[in-house]
Amino acid sequence: MEVPLNVEVHCSDGRCGRSTHIVLNPATEQITHIVVREKQPSRIERLVPAVLIQQTAAEVIVLGCTLEEFSALEPFNQTEFVYGNLPHHATDPSLTMLWPYVVPAKRIVGDKIRPIPPGQLAVRRGARVEATDGRVGRVDEFLVDPDSGGITHLCLREARLRGDRVKCIPVSQIDEIREKVVYLKADKETIASMPSVAVKRWWQ
Repeated sequence: MEVPLNVEVHCSDGRCGRSTHIVLNPATEQITHIVVREKQPSRIERLVPAVLIQQTAAEVIVLGCTLEEFSALEPFNQTEFVYGNLPHHATDPSLTMLWPYVVPAKRIVGDKIRPIPPGQLAVRRGARVEATDGRVGRVDEFLVDPDSGGITHLCLREARLRGDRVKCIPVSQIDEIREKVVYLKADKETIASMPSVAVKRWWQ
């Protein structure tokens, strides 16, 4: 899907703003969201799922939602993304953002771990992670199965580890997800015993 940037964006009942960024899943190089800056006076930028895009042309994007539904979409937070140099998706690479997905340097994704398709895991980078007996850190990245592109683990970066290594927590260990907090089924000791693995990052 070709999505133009810096063009007018219309809902089913009127103009809502202009497109400013596209967001990609680097595992598949598929567009997952676009960022739309609301028309004046608000100028708020909102994260619009690609599934809402009904039609695109050289100078316009048409969304399959109303203005009211658009105004309820999540505000865009650039700190949750990294810039990507994928010029075939945008005329200016600085306008292309990537989800913070990484792949293992060596295969660790087992048959017992069921990957979750990107976009279906409702947790953000930076969300606080709580074990059964207290806080263990924040979500830093998402480990992706290189074959399916599905999310298999939440990654907690550990400053004491050398190089590009992260602590990986299987998504099966998630007990509950609330706003900005992820609760795990395991305690701190169990989390500490989970492997720290080397990863490859798409933007490096």
